[in-house]
Amino acid sequence: MSESTLNDTTNNTTNNPQSETSSESADTAPAVRKRRLVAPSSGDKPDAPEPEAAAPAPPEAASGPPTRRRRATPAPDKPKAKAGPKAKAGPKADAVSKEAESEFAKPAPPGVPPPARKPQIGDTRPSPQAGESEGTTGRRRRRRGGRGRGGRVRSNQAGTPTTDNRNGSHAPVEAILADQSPVELDDEQLSERRGQYRNGKPLGRYRMCVHVAEGATHISVLEGRSLIEYYVSRPSDDISEIYGNLYQGRVRRVLPGMEAAFVDIGTPKQAVLYRGDLTVAYDDSDEDASPERKRTGGRRGRTVDGPAISELIRNGQTIMCQVIKNPIGHKGARLTTEVSLPGRFVVLIPGSSVTGISRRLPTRERRRLRGLLAKEIPEGFGVILRTAAENVTPAEIRRDIERLTRQWTQISELAKRSEAPALLFREPELAVRIIREQFTADFREVVIDDPVLFEQVKGYMEAVAAPLMDRIRYYDPVAERLPLFERVHVAEQVRKATDRKVWLPSGGSLIIEHTEALTVIDVNTGRNVGRSSLNETLFRNNLEAATEIAKQLRLRDIGGIIIVDFVDMDDKRQREQLMSTLNEALARDKTRTATEPISDMGIVQMTRMRTGEGLLESMSDPCDVCEGRGIQLRESLFS
Repeated sequence: MSESTLNDTTNNTTNNPQSETSSESADTAPAVRKRRLVAPSSGDKPDAPEPEAAAPAPPEAASGPPTRRRRATPAPDKPKAKAGPKAKAGPKADAVSKEAESEFAKPAPPGVPPPARKPQIGDTRPSPQAGESEGTTGRRRRRRGGRGRGGRVRSNQAGTPTTDNRNGSHAPVEAILADQSPVELDDEQLSERRGQYRNGKPLGRYRMCVHVAEGATHISVLEGRSLIEYYVSRPSDDISEIYGNLYQGRVRRVLPGMEAAFVDIGTPKQAVLYRGDLTVAYDDSDEDASPERKRTGGRRGRTVDGPAISELIRNGQTIMCQVIKNPIGHKGARLTTEVSLPGRFVVLIPGSSVTGISRRLPTRERRRLRGLLAKEIPEGFGVILRTAAENVTPAEIRRDIERLTRQWTQISELAKRSEAPALLFREPELAVRIIREQFTADFREVVIDDPVLFEQVKGYMEAVAAPLMDRIRYYDPVAERLPLFERVHVAEQVRKATDRKVWLPSGGSLIIEHTEALTVIDVNTGRNVGRSSLNETLFRNNLEAATEIAKQLRLRDIGGIIIVDFVDMDDKRQREQLMSTLNEALARDKTRTATEPISDMGIVQMTRMRTGEGLLESMSDPCDVCEGRGIQLRESLFS
């Protein structure tokens, strides 16, 4: 089944009344949060006597004149109001009574905390307390209020759990970045972990620069002076930047024909759970129950064997799931039920027996870590050692596992007392995640121009990687008199990375075009005329293009299906050498890429894992005139 078919199914699902309620929740949720935040901030001392004097008024409202006289006395600027009720008890008294009753029905002023009382029969509108607890009493009101009103209240309940949990007692578990008692290393271990130095300055192949602007955080990774990775993180919170978060989700619709299910996790768009991303607990007596059989299939998570998705989950069921792909455009996030908690040195997988070691580590180091890992794996967990675990001690790995195990215990306890949909675990911001996953002794330095983020990263590295603390530096834009990205020449490289055309050193060029389903890259000779022969010119041009294509895929973060049209070559050995160069260049990228052999026509097909929007989408907006097509039709010719 094509990806567009599933997108159409997603659109049809979100157009029904049930999905409309979840979309309306995004509009109603901020209002509820704002009302809850305003009340505590308004409890100032000058306003405190007024709610105390008004509190006994509602119980005596039915007794008549005494309550009206007491209600009128606090006004200092109207002394005649005290004697008014005593002097006359005719129609004017009835008018005062009606005025007092209407005054009691009015909500409290914005600056005064609402009175703590239950709604009573005869109230013209719900009390402020009832308005605050809409998310908790919405289900009861839905049974009374009819279909239209009940749907609206239900959407409020489904769309605001992450907000209510964040401000209430069920706050999501945050990643533990600091350790109260870090592992102490001896002098030999410190010198081995510190990396190489020359004249007192650290040496490294890479450099990371972090620029914090208003509304966005920019992270750039440079190899020498060349920009190889660029990320943009906006404080969009728990809606679009949710990669790695854990949710208590509720299954809304199971589609057996698509081998997928839509899960409500509290975001405007319902997330998608494919059958291949749904872990299955097989019987231990089954000899064919291998780990490969639990999760099989291609890029959509299709499965060949095993029970159907309709036999594993049902509508209305509550499941714990993790986001493995951010929502992109009109597509919702992609989920998996195989939870993994990343740390500095290890990745903890609860309820699994998987063990692994990063392939980027040397063979000798992998052999040492394999023997160490066999002693440190806790029961009921799987552990994968990351690239940053090179030369670490057993105590550091043990401390990292204990930290992640403590996190999982907190997440499990929160899941038991939370109602779906709810946010259970939130990953730290993107800059901290990238430093946690990539920063090693190969980096010369990490430069940050924000003092708050600098202190946060410095405290984190002090706890988990103290030998590398001196490689983290604060950049003061005021003292330097030049922005960070202009100092390191990143701004102009980012602009070139968003261009459609990329020039090669010899004069050739690449044309990169994006479509909804795939990305097409065309290789041209351009101004490259060569020197000796046509075959040699085309071969050298394709080799340059292969290296540059791998760099552009990594820099632009292009994912999905990618088609590359190289210049035709007749020699079979040259085509094999071209594929070897391309695969070697792609191996430097940490994102998984799968390539097919080059065809006789010079076409190479590949797929690259996509976790979010690319660089072009994050740095641009579609044109309002042409809607992103790049052309404007001549309306006069259609008349």
